[in-house]
Amino acid sequence: MLELIDITKTYQTGAIPTPVIRGISFTVQRGEFVAIMGQSGTGKTTLMNILGCLDVPTSGKYLLDGVDVFQNDDDAMSAIRNQKIGFVFQQFHLLDRASALDNVLLPLTYADHYPADAVARGEAALQAVGLGDRIAYRPSQLSGGQQQRVAIARALITSPALILADEPTGNLDRRSGLELIAILQKLNAEGRTIVLITHDRNIAEHADRILELQDGRIHEDLAARPHLNAEQELLAPAGGGQ
Repeated sequence: MLELIDITKTYQTGAIPTPVIRGISFTVQRGEFVAIMGQSGTGKTTLMNILGCLDVPTSGKYLLDGVDVFQNDDDAMSAIRNQKIGFVFQQFHLLDRASALDNVLLPLTYADHYPADAVARGEAALQAVGLGDRIAYRPSQLSGGQQQRVAIARALITSPALILADEPTGNLDRRSGLELIAILQKLNAEGRTIVLITHDRNIAEHADRILELQDGRIHEDLAARPHLNAEQELLAPAGGGQ
């Protein structure tokens, strides 16, 4: 699905180079749910921007579906971002005056051809995240968790090969965060490839695999651990029932 090969990123502040990513290599297979965990200052945002084709590494290769993405020109890179990657960010980035459906359809306005079945696809995406009855609602009429669901539906509208979720639970309470993770787990069970970036180990442990980013380098968590199921946690009795 995706492969990073010896990726580095160094920023230049005047004459002083500041290395942020220091030779990262890893692979994510199609259909995997991988969490990349890291605290602020570890290079997490820089890595997310590279994975999302929003930034270019100083050196190394990034293969997405077997294609070296950074060999493309700007137009081709934009097409990759629009067609192959679905983004979910900590901030919802919804248009205040647009309905949930119109927000979901927004990526299609940048496609080469606006599909004839766009509305049906948008409605299906909202149905998939449990908002089939909120199609006409504006963001101000939705809770934070519901707004993030709209953002997930928007990420799904182009049927991307990869969903890249950057701190998607950061602005949500615990229950809303678990509801969001349950949706991502359901999408993964249906075959979607998901890379989740988070600072929270409790969130990371809902993924199949954890990669920890420390000082610009990746360390894989190979320790035996339970695979947390968000839907089961939501159903558990209050007070820590199993």
